[in-house]
Amino acid sequence: MSPSKWRPLKSDTAECPPSFQIHPAGRQQALQQSPHGESSHELSNAGRQARHRARHAGQTGATIRYRRPADRRTRPQRWSDAVAELLALQADYAAWADALPDALRETATAEALQAIVDLDLTDLADIEPPRGYGRD
Repeated sequence: MSPSKWRPLKSDTAECPPSFQIHPAGRQQALQQSPHGESSHELSNAGRQARHRARHAGQTGATIRYRRPADRRTRPQRWSDAVAELLALQADYAAWADALPDALRETATAEALQAIVDLDLTDLADIEPPRGYGRD
């Protein structure tokens, strides 16, 4: 009997590790597993499509993504808006600092609020940024 036609007996197959398979021609071949648990052969297009559909089965519809609208304000307008926002925040922090109870006047929060209130933002409000392109 040639070695290619040799087949192990049933008692011999119990000794084979589980990663080996008896080939129909009688040779032992190691099964190569991919990390996903599938055999190492390439997937067909239908298999790839089935995997894609299974992965996306929980999604109900198309994902809608919104782009943030572009800021169309000029730089001087953005500057004046930012300064106005800073002045409004400083007024809010001043009201907060005034409303603190006496027991909290010596805390880190009170010191931080006082530091914000003490900032002189009038210099920022007085600055007129250049318009550029010879329009100054």
